Amino acid sequence: MDGSAEFRSSNGGVSTNHTDASVQEVVRTAQDELHSLIRQRAEIMKRIGTVKQTIVGLANLFGDNVLSEDLQKMLDRKGQRQVGFTKACRIVLMEANRPLAAREVCEHIQERIAPVIERHKDPLASVTTVLNRLVEYGEARAVLGVNGRRAWEWISDPPSPHPTNRAAAVRDFS
Repeated sequence: MDGSAEFRSSNGGVSTNHTDASVQEVVRTAQDELHSLIRQRAEIMKRIGTVKQTIVGLANLFGDNVLSEDLQKMLDRKGQRQVGFTKACRIVLMEANRPLAAREVCEHIQERIAPVIERHKDPLASVTTVLNRLVEYGEARAVLGVNGRRAWEWISDPPSPHPTNRAAAVRDFS
């Protein structure tokens, strides 16, 4: 024999240690690629958020008439078409100029796109869940507000290594 152990796999086929090693290598490679793609998606979403914040800021200063119809649609500033719940939370965080508590995110959604929030039995719990997922995706950051409660902010740039900047963001929360 060549030293390879042979056994029946769960699907009835014959497998060897050599085959298992090859399969494991393919799985590791696929896993590495998946991790890389997820990191890239997070970076792209951060960049999209930064660009949208810039455009929204300009529209707020100079009026929506500086935006093309296509751009207004991309920013959800034209019409009241159905927006998804996660997208609504993203929009609120992107447009905020300070960290927001989950209750404040609910209020902003209620003001802008009430039907989205009205479809949920417990909107506050739903918003909190989405905000925590945005943190997991690397799109938002949870911070501690002055009142000791969590607040969330959109990550438009990588986190600052200077703790004083983060403290200033928390102070501005009040």
